[in-house]
Amino acid sequence: MFFATTAQPQLRRHAYVNASRTLERFMDDALRSTASKPGTTTQDETSHTLSLDMPGIAKDQLSITIEGAVVRIASKEGAARRYNVAYELPQDIDTALSDAKLENGVLTLKLVKKLPVSSATELIVH
Repeated sequence: MFFATTAQPQLRRHAYVNASRTLERFMDDALRSTASKPGTTTQDETSHTLSLDMPGIAKDQLSITIEGAVVRIASKEGAARRYNVAYELPQDIDTALSDAKLENGVLTLKLVKKLPVSSATELIVH
């Protein structure tokens, strides 16, 4: 026997169907907001000092490159965590005098400012 109903079928929403995706999204957002926070920077007449929190990374898993005034910090393949950050400083960096230390999950870069070389030449008056 068949009974006809005139009521609209009700839609049920499953509240916990995508709970795992929601948790993943929450964790990604939390990590992204932490990663996007710049570290602390200080500056004096001769150098910039940059400190970044990098827990879970060993010093052999980091790649730090300096090109002019741009400093790039990235984790190498196989590292427990991924970092990929670039900073542009207002003045070129002297790579020979600069230093990097990683202690207790804190990366500290002492980036020595390159002294501008004067290209002025003196002309002799005849």
